[in-house]
Amino acid sequence: MNVKRILVVDNEAKMRRILELSLKHMGHHVEQAADGVEALAAIESGSFDLVLTDLRMPRMDGIALLNALRERGDDVPVIVLTAYGTIETAVAAMKLGAADYIIRPFEMDTMELAVTRVLAMQAVQRENRFLKDELSRGWGEFIGISRPMQELYRLIQQVAPARSNIFIVGETGTGKELVARALHQASGRSGLFVPINCAAIPAELLESELFGHAKGAFTGAVRERIGKCELSGGGTIFLDEITEMPLALQAKLLRVLQEGTIERLGSNAAIEVDLRVIAATNRDPAQAVDAGALRRDLYFRLNVVRIDVPLLRERAGDIPLLADQFLQKYSRELGRRAPRLGPEALRRLEGYAWPGNVRELENLIERAVVLCTGEEITAGHFPAELARPVEAVRSNDALPSGDMPASLSMKVHVEALERQLIEEALKRSGNNKAAAARALEISERALWYKLKRQDLQGG
Repeated sequence: MNVKRILVVDNEAKMRRILELSLKHMGHHVEQAADGVEALAAIESGSFDLVLTDLRMPRMDGIALLNALRERGDDVPVIVLTAYGTIETAVAAMKLGAADYIIRPFEMDTMELAVTRVLAMQAVQRENRFLKDELSRGWGEFIGISRPMQELYRLIQQVAPARSNIFIVGETGTGKELVARALHQASGRSGLFVPINCAAIPAELLESELFGHAKGAFTGAVRERIGKCELSGGGTIFLDEITEMPLALQAKLLRVLQEGTIERLGSNAAIEVDLRVIAATNRDPAQAVDAGALRRDLYFRLNVVRIDVPLLRERAGDIPLLADQFLQKYSRELGRRAPRLGPEALRRLEGYAWPGNVRELENLIERAVVLCTGEEITAGHFPAELARPVEAVRSNDALPSGDMPASLSMKVHVEALERQLIEEALKRSGNNKAAAARALEISERALWYKLKRQDLQGG
């Protein structure tokens, strides 16, 4: 596991200790601070990957700490802990750049999920530097640092310099044309990248689009026209949705690939072309061959190298990065400051199946930017199909009601968290009290005392 350095800031020593133990069980290194002043001193002496802070503290509270961090340019992610009565303050903290907030009382798994999510987001932001380097080398609009995308990048780099034809397979909206453009940009070919959507051009016009036509070749052909194959001039022609091309035209394309020459419609003159073809389909090409939509011999000629573009649901870790890119893009177009993507809105995006892939995500973010009039995009800015039950905080008889005084509420909450930790330690140790005490970093005698006070039998 990749150990992270986490700073826990809370004026209650018992709460700090409970959070420290839970975070250590997750495998992280934890340090403590009693308030914002101590927290800043700790951050001065060493860097942290995450700060987990209470909002209400003496000397320097959570809001002041967050302000101080941002004023000094420290972008360490911060999760704030807040009680039900101070949710407005938590919202203010989010506007100042807090990564997330947790409402007290909470269960340990709620806190652990928030920590895991924020650390994952931080990894995305850091690895984005790598992505920017890739973009500067001509990766076009590629966004993604997930494992499937890294594998895709490596494959593109490997096969791009070859002259071999390539077959790209992927669902609608996955970015097949972006892959084709990246292949061309990395190939070093001197000609143009020329895309043709075979499904968008009427069959009777597609041949002229590809190969051009002579003057008078058909009614309306009042002048000679150069086709896209010739226009690419030593570059790359991208045939999107190749399975929609008429079979008769597929036979002519096969001949072009075999002989390296084209004939304009209405002319018998052979014209040599230096052509690399990248084809793409959103169907299974083997099934398209069996169904008679794709000539078998053309498929073998095109399928020298096959590239499968990952689905968005297979690279869910890229969703925050993609969403941010689209937020910036459409905010610029509207001439406004980009709103923040709220935690619940991001959870909705990460939990959706994305049948329309990246294109659907882009459309939804564009819609949200248009509808958002404030500083944060919420789950309410997304259509109903993205709605899914948000895991409610599980009830616990030991947790306080909203009518309890704040001091009593916090005391009961801390005891409830302590009880959870003890139960978990006993479970992991097979009810071995000595082992559980070592895991909790207390004496066995202290554990027996707590078991008695919490009315736990430990068995």
